[in-house]
Amino acid sequence: MRQPRTFPRLFGSLLLVAAAGLAGIGAGPAPAPATPEIRPLGQIVPAPASVSPGGSAYTLTPWTPIRVDDSRETRRIGTYLAQLLRPSTGYALPLTDDRGPGGIRLRLSSGDRSLGDEGYRLESTRGALTLTARKPAGLFHAVQTLRQLLPASVEKDTRQSGPWKVAGGTITDSPRYGYRGAMLDVSRHFFTVEQVKRYIDQLALYKINKLHLHLSDDQGWRIAVDSWPRLATYGGSTQVGGGPGGHYTKAQYKEILGHAASRYLEVVPEIDMPGHTNAALASYAELNCSGVAPPLYTGTEVGFSSLCVPKPVTYDFVDDVIRELAALTPGKYLHIGGDEAHSTSHADYVAFMDKVQPMVAKYGKTVVGWHQLTGATPAKGALAQYWGLDGTSAAEKAQVAKAAQNGTGLILSPADRIYLDMKYNKDTPLGLAWAGYVEVRRSYDWDPGAYLPGAPASAVAGVEAPLWSETISTSDHIEFMAFPRVVGVAELGWSSASTHDWEQYRVRLAAQGPRMSALGIDYYRSPQVPWPSG
Repeated sequence: MRQPRTFPRLFGSLLLVAAAGLAGIGAGPAPAPATPEIRPLGQIVPAPASVSPGGSAYTLTPWTPIRVDDSRETRRIGTYLAQLLRPSTGYALPLTDDRGPGGIRLRLSSGDRSLGDEGYRLESTRGALTLTARKPAGLFHAVQTLRQLLPASVEKDTRQSGPWKVAGGTITDSPRYGYRGAMLDVSRHFFTVEQVKRYIDQLALYKINKLHLHLSDDQGWRIAVDSWPRLATYGGSTQVGGGPGGHYTKAQYKEILGHAASRYLEVVPEIDMPGHTNAALASYAELNCSGVAPPLYTGTEVGFSSLCVPKPVTYDFVDDVIRELAALTPGKYLHIGGDEAHSTSHADYVAFMDKVQPMVAKYGKTVVGWHQLTGATPAKGALAQYWGLDGTSAAEKAQVAKAAQNGTGLILSPADRIYLDMKYNKDTPLGLAWAGYVEVRRSYDWDPGAYLPGAPASAVAGVEAPLWSETISTSDHIEFMAFPRVVGVAELGWSSASTHDWEQYRVRLAAQGPRMSALGIDYYRSPQVPWPSG
C-alpha cells in the first residue's frame, strides 16, 4: 500500500474538427483553435471512443430550455446541468418535459446496448443538443463531456461573456474499465465532509466512478460504530503529528455517500486489518493479545500493529464493524485492507482472512483487499488491489498473477505510477518518495491491460489512484498532489488503449489547465505539459 518509513467548444469548420478529433488522436497535437471560442474535439479528457464531426454548431442562448423525459434520474441530472451552466451563462435554462424541438435534450433509451451502463451519445446540430444513454450514469458522464465542449469559463460562478457554442457532430463513448477509482486516506489526516464532497465533484468531471475511503489505520479510526463506540470517540481523536483528528457520524458518512451517488461515484469503504489497527487496539484493550491497550499513535511508521488473531473477541469485533458498515453502504464492495501485516505470522494472516472474508459475503458485500490478500485464499469474486512497483519481486508478482489466473480480479494501483502522494520531483514540498518520483508522464504512460506479467488482461477490473495523507492535511494539498495526475488515471481507466499517446495527451491535458483554474483547483504545473500562458 505505501511504505513510508517513516467540471469547451469545438467546431470552427469541419476541417478543423476532423483534424483535432479522435479519429486522428495518435497523429500528433491538435491544431490551435481558429478563435478563442472554438474547442477542438481532441482536447476532451478522457479521450472518447468515437467522434464523427460535421454540421453546424449548436448555440446556447437566453431562450434555451433543458428538455428531460419523465424519469426522476433524468430530471435530477437536468437540474444538475442547469445548476452548472446558469451562473456563468446567466441564462435561465428552464427544465421542461415538453419534447418540442430545440434545446438541450436529455434522454434515457435502452435502444443501443453497446453503450452499456456508463456509455452515452452526444449529438450536436444547429437545432438541438441531444444527450442519450441507456442508464443514468451514462447520461451523467455525457454531461461531463458537454462541460468540456464549452469554454473553461463555463465553470466559473459569476456571469461570463460567452458565446456558448458546441461544435456539430456526434460523440459515442463508453469506458474501457468498469472500475475507475481514487482513494483518499482520511485516517492519517482527517478530512471533513465538505472536503470529501469537494474532491468528489472534482473527480466526477473526469468520469471517475469509485471513491475508496481509507477509514481506519494506526493513526485514527474515522467512522462511528455503535457497538464499539470508543473506536471513533477515542481512536479517532488524533492524527499524524498529534492534531485533533475527527470522525464521521453515521449521518455524516451517509451525507458523503449521498453526494457521491449524485455524482455517480460508488463509495468503497476500507477497514484495514489485521495490521494498521493501532487506533482500534488503543480503544479496546481486549483486542490485544496482552490485554493491554497501547497508546494512541501519531507517527508514520507501518507494520507494528496487529489484531489478536487467536482471540474469539477479535471476530466479534470484526463482525460488528463489517455488519454496521455494510448496512450503511449501498455499494457492492467492502475493503478489508490486509497489507503490511508484518506483526502477524503468515499462518495467523491466512487464518484471519479465512474467517473474515465470509463475514463480508454474509452482509452482502464483495471483498476487496490489498494484493497481499493473494498470499491467503481470496474469496470467490474478490478483487486484489495491486500496489507494487516496477521493481517488486518476481515471486510477489507471480503470486498475484496466479490469483488472477484463478479468478481473482485486479485493481491496479502501482505505487511508482499512480500513488498520488509520491513527490513529482525532489523539490515537491509535499509527499513521500519511497516509490520514487512520479512526474505526470510516468503516471500516464503505462497500459493497465499489460502491466502485470502473467495476469490475464481479462482479470483487470480497472485502476485506482490512492492518495495517502502522511503529509496531506488540506484541500489545497489534495488538489496539488492529485491534479493533474488523477486526470491521466481517469483516462487510463476510461479510454481504449488505442487512444493512448503521451504527446497527444499532454496537449489535451494542457487545455484542462484553464478549466481547473476556473474551478479553483490548485494543480501542479508540470514542466512536461505545455500549459497555456497567462
